[in-house]
Amino acid sequence: MSPIEVSAAPRTDQADRDTHRAADGARGDLPLRVVLVGNPNTGKTTLFNRLCGVRHKTSNFPGTTQEARRGTLPGADRAIHLVDLPGAYSLELHGSESTVVRRVLAGDLAPPGEPLAAPDAVCVVLDATNLPRGLMVLGEALRRRLPTVVAINLVDAARRRGIRGDERRLEEILGCPVVVCSARTGEGLEALRGALGRARIPVAGPRAGQEALEHWADELASEIFSGRAADPGATLTDHADRAFTHPVLGLILFAAVMTGLFWAIFRLATYPMDWIEAGFGWAGERVAGVLGDGVLSDLLVGGVLSGVGATLVFLPQICLLFFIIALLEDTGYLARAAFVMDRLMRPFGLSGHAFVPLLSSHACALPGIMAARAIPDRRDRLATILVAPFMSCSARIPVYVLLVGLLFPGRPGVQALAFTGCYVLGACAGLVSALVARRTILRGPSRPMVMELPTYRRPSTRTAALTALDRGMIFLRKAGTVILAISIVLWWLSTYPRSGPTPEAEALRAQAAALDPGPVDAPGTPTDEPATPGDLLAEADAIDAAHGARRTFIARLGSAVEPVFAPLGYDRQLSVGVLASFAAREVFVSTMSVMVTGEEGDAAEGTRAALAKAKRDDGSPLFTWAVSWSLLVYYVLAMQCLPTLAVTAREAGGAKWAFIQLGWMSLLAYVGAFAVFQVAG
Repeated sequence: MSPIEVSAAPRTDQADRDTHRAADGARGDLPLRVVLVGNPNTGKTTLFNRLCGVRHKTSNFPGTTQEARRGTLPGADRAIHLVDLPGAYSLELHGSESTVVRRVLAGDLAPPGEPLAAPDAVCVVLDATNLPRGLMVLGEALRRRLPTVVAINLVDAARRRGIRGDERRLEEILGCPVVVCSARTGEGLEALRGALGRARIPVAGPRAGQEALEHWADELASEIFSGRAADPGATLTDHADRAFTHPVLGLILFAAVMTGLFWAIFRLATYPMDWIEAGFGWAGERVAGVLGDGVLSDLLVGGVLSGVGATLVFLPQICLLFFIIALLEDTGYLARAAFVMDRLMRPFGLSGHAFVPLLSSHACALPGIMAARAIPDRRDRLATILVAPFMSCSARIPVYVLLVGLLFPGRPGVQALAFTGCYVLGACAGLVSALVARRTILRGPSRPMVMELPTYRRPSTRTAALTALDRGMIFLRKAGTVILAISIVLWWLSTYPRSGPTPEAEALRAQAAALDPGPVDAPGTPTDEPATPGDLLAEADAIDAAHGARRTFIARLGSAVEPVFAPLGYDRQLSVGVLASFAAREVFVSTMSVMVTGEEGDAAEGTRAALAKAKRDDGSPLFTWAVSWSLLVYYVLAMQCLPTLAVTAREAGGAKWAFIQLGWMSLLAYVGAFAVFQVAG
């Protein structure tokens, strides 16, 4: 038997029915279910985004941490549902990615809402610049005996490197459609769309056994693809790798890249942030003008628009952050950063396997903690879970932006440095905490990590934009549900119970009524002249407002917990904001906005401007230099996410780990904020 012939492996009747159902069109007009399979860094997700555009949904496969990206191909003769499976170097490994791919191909796992059944077809995505590696996964997929299409991606990069091949000959050997394409340029995508509906069961493939698979892949690569000219960019690539992966220079470059990223966020997002803020201010004025005074107007202006608007104003920065990160990942740079950070983490007792979960935690700690399942060593896994929330997640961004803006108004360069410092402080706290854990409750050696550096590529702005859109929609859904609900509750707590007029205020109003309404403050009027009736009425209203604010439910709650946070410089308002943040960190901004707007009643004023002028009960500024620094350090270090604690308890195997995490992070946050307040004050 030739090494490229497939052995006639026995199949179950159900497998036969699933396979021939797709090939013979037995499902009639029902959509074809096609899955994308391939190595990491083959451009598979970029290809998925290019084919499906915004017509896709992202969720997790049931019981796993792996994302299930589903989309629908437009314009096909028959509807095609496409599923982007996790990238895997082999389908036979024990990692979570390989397990998910195997189970989906076997029909044991499907995205949420879809029936358990083998897919109608498999599209194996190969990297045209590194075919021998991809052919190994292709051979493993061919053994499943499912209708198959081969997509050879990155063909534009292969041409630049002088790599040539005969896809027609490969199609003859395999007996299934083979299409060359480029997800970045769009070349061959129309041909691929048509080929997905013509998937066929391959007639050739490797025999059983790893050695046979490797022999098959090598022979196929040498027969079909040949001719690699000298890569003119090879020398430049080598120089770049020597710089990006250098133990010292690599860290400096990583810090510079991240600082530039945050500078761009502050500089470029200023205009859309101002537009959003102005839009919510205009909406508040219109609502107040239409509804007039009343409970409904107060709820919509002081609760809904103020609370949600205070959070949505940071949407441009969040989208821009993920857009730039996606570009960096697409270029291949983030893999170099991972290599550098791996060497940095090893002395602290963290395995290199921890880098991906910790990097994921910068988006959200929940997927980061769940991604730790892929870490083989239990001690490594527990240490990663415990320190993952120290990584600055996207929920902290609104708080960072607010406080950094209050500390350095109108100075985007300094703001970017301070923003970078927040990320560095969180990462350093995580590393030190991991070292403490590995020297005490989690003693044991860490394992090294083996990783592959992808080739440098021109990034796809389209893919980056879709990534930013995904993250932005997640943030909008949170703003429309959790933050909206909390804002309404906080508005109610800060409004009720209502208090009547105070005797002091009534006396001032009576005094104003008895005075001559004419002006007495004309030019040249002595400063000790009696106040006008307008002055007396304004003072009476201020006394009533302060009296009512101190007697609301939220003021009583703040007064009860204020002694705990007073050493950090927080009054009752800030104490309530910190407590509310345990539901979701970003709620701090909306909480403070609702409280400040509710007391000052200026719906048109921008959120940041209103908070910058916020006062304490004694009339002193709320956000002083020392208090702002104290809050910034507290929010970098504190564990303020109840869902994260729940996931920690589940993934670590017991609630005690969640309590250890909460206690340790709360202690560090309190001590750190106290120290900063004392020094800065």
